[in-house]
Amino acid sequence: MRVIDTYLGTAGQAVALLGTPEVAAAWHRPSVLPKMTVNSLAGHLSYQIFSVGPALEELESDEAPIPLLEHYAQAAWIDAPLDGDVNTGIRAKGEHIASEGPPSLTDRARTALDEQQTKLAACSADQAVFMPQTGWALRLDDFLVTRMLELAVHMDDLAVSVGLTAQELPDAAFDHVLVLLTRLAARRHGQAPLLRALTRAERAPAAINAI
Repeated sequence: MRVIDTYLGTAGQAVALLGTPEVAAAWHRPSVLPKMTVNSLAGHLSYQIFSVGPALEELESDEAPIPLLEHYAQAAWIDAPLDGDVNTGIRAKGEHIASEGPPSLTDRARTALDEQQTKLAACSADQAVFMPQTGWALRLDDFLVTRMLELAVHMDDLAVSVGLTAQELPDAAFDHVLVLLTRLAARRHGQAPLLRALTRAERAPAAINAI
């Protein structure tokens, strides 16, 4: 299955979650993420879909795409302090995106996804896309994998925040997310700690986080 199709399916799950009555009922409550309300988290989840639109306007960028793992090596948000400018900005942006309320946000996300389905059908995996929010380019497939990772993580955050059971991703989408997280965890902790965490509980490290 193409990465494009797995992204579209994952984003469709996110839109369905955003439209649940549980999310609407908990809109102004705290989420499971520190200092982040449910509405801010919903806005941040939606942003992962909205961010694809501007990238598709930058297809065939003059910028050479960087490797996927290098994208995370350069990302300003990894290990950023909770009260630092990066995370404060993420929370504020999420609240702004969600400011019109649950029904409108869900409708906007669904409309954006419908438009992307048409545009992505004509795209190829290796096309370079420039990301205005980062200042560099990725291959389209790599960019969509970053969106799937964000969608997967924040769908779980949002579901837990409102008392829902997190919906499992289709196998094809989960495979992309799992491979990326595994590579990031190995780069952060080394191969041996990761192997031990998965196979040798008695020698496993206390943490094996990828990001």
